[in-house]
Amino acid sequence: MASISLRQVVKRYGSGASANQVIHGVDAEIADGEFVVIVGPSGCGKSTLLRMVAGLEAISGGQIAIGGRVVNDVEPSERDIAMVFQNYALYPHFKVFDNMAYGLRIRKLPEAEVKARVEKAARTLELSHLLDRKPRQLSGGQRQRVAMGRAIVRQPQVFLFDEPLSNLDAKLRAQTRLEIQNLHAELGVTSLFVTHDQVEAMTLAERMIVMNSGRIEQIGTPEQVYGSPASTFVAGFIGSPPMNLMPGQSEGTGFAIGGQLLPLPVPAPRTGPLTLGMRPEHAELHPDGAWPLKVEMLEMLGAERLVYGKLGDSMFTLRIEGTLVPPQRGDVVRMAVRPQHLHWFDSATGQRVGT
Repeated sequence: MASISLRQVVKRYGSGASANQVIHGVDAEIADGEFVVIVGPSGCGKSTLLRMVAGLEAISGGQIAIGGRVVNDVEPSERDIAMVFQNYALYPHFKVFDNMAYGLRIRKLPEAEVKARVEKAARTLELSHLLDRKPRQLSGGQRQRVAMGRAIVRQPQVFLFDEPLSNLDAKLRAQTRLEIQNLHAELGVTSLFVTHDQVEAMTLAERMIVMNSGRIEQIGTPEQVYGSPASTFVAGFIGSPPMNLMPGQSEGTGFAIGGQLLPLPVPAPRTGPLTLGMRPEHAELHPDGAWPLKVEMLEMLGAERLVYGKLGDSMFTLRIEGTLVPPQRGDVVRMAVRPQHLHWFDSATGQRVGT
């Protein structure tokens, strides 16, 4: 196993004035044995960053080290990594056993060791009864487990996962997430996992790297990223539904949103233009609440219900228990808020203000 260090990593395509820079000086440290998820929207550079760690993309600047060894100019085959792709990349004419064994045989390992490694990985992934089948005889979830098994048998220092669950349906994604968690708990191999799905990121990560337009917006545990987002981008990207973000004018103990002045339980960190953030579950219906919400739409989701409405001139989503008697469209309901659930951001930069 090994740590991964990214130091001012840059990636650009082309040269001179026409160069297109897609990764802008990324710095990150992944500890030995840590499971880190790189998450962000399509086009943010997360897969490009992973491919540079793998050696499939050349870096344009900075330094990448694996286990303390700088690997900028090291071939992918010599980096001691194993990669699991979105499309499985199995050999259709090989049986499951041979797909998992192929990389070991290329390295000319003794057949007895190949057999032992494949059978051990198959037991771990519950594939033992499928070793004689070909990929076309497997479900999507089983094919993905074979792809993971092929990576496991190599016994690498680092696992790299490039959106490996994207082709699975919702139920299989949830099941495979549990399998990946159990696998990491058992093997303890340093892992980088790329996804655009913030649910995958929140459920799998020991720490998350949230990326936006080739830059890191925030690094932290899921609890830190969800509870104290570093920017309006993170606040709006992490969470389902996302955090309510309401631009307005701070006036000390009041916050003006359009023509509505909302009383605050504690003063804002400063006066002037700010963006106020609040998670949908952190306000509650209360007859004496200080914030009036005009209800526009409701969604019933079983155990919970989402209430969409207007707070001043800003849209606001409120999450309530599904067992509560819901308000009706057009109603004006009162909401109570607590000071620890208010988040403040600079309206110009989007960066967090205060603690």
